[in-house]
Amino acid sequence: MTAPTDFVSERRVRQALDELLQRAEETGQRPSVLALARQFSMSNTTFRRHFPDITREIGQARSAAPADRSERTTSYDKLVARNARLKRVNSEQQAQLRLAAAEIQRLALLNAALLEDLEEARNVTPLRPRAR
Repeated sequence: MTAPTDFVSERRVRQALDELLQRAEETGQRPSVLALARQFSMSNTTFRRHFPDITREIGQARSAAPADRSERTTSYDKLVARNARLKRVNSEQQAQLRLAAAEIQRLALLNAALLEDLEEARNVTPLRPRAR
């Protein structure tokens, strides 16, 4: 769950962005939207939705950042990426589960209606074939 963005002003986000860009320049790492979003306890998607201009700026800074040999994927970065992927998969599976539950409910209602129709049909007097 993400934190409400009512109290996060664009001014505060821009200050954090400046700090992030400065730190990225000092360490040689590329800045990321996820790192900035985490500073405000927000998910990546929520941050991108509320601050699209800042997200674009980070994207431009990432593409302008020189590729450095010292920039290697650390185990922490791999863990963060794996965690994000697992969250996406979990979210997709929860959506599938809700859809399956709704379908089961629909089928249960249809089954009840068909059983009711069957009971009504059993009360019909059968016609006997005529003898010749």
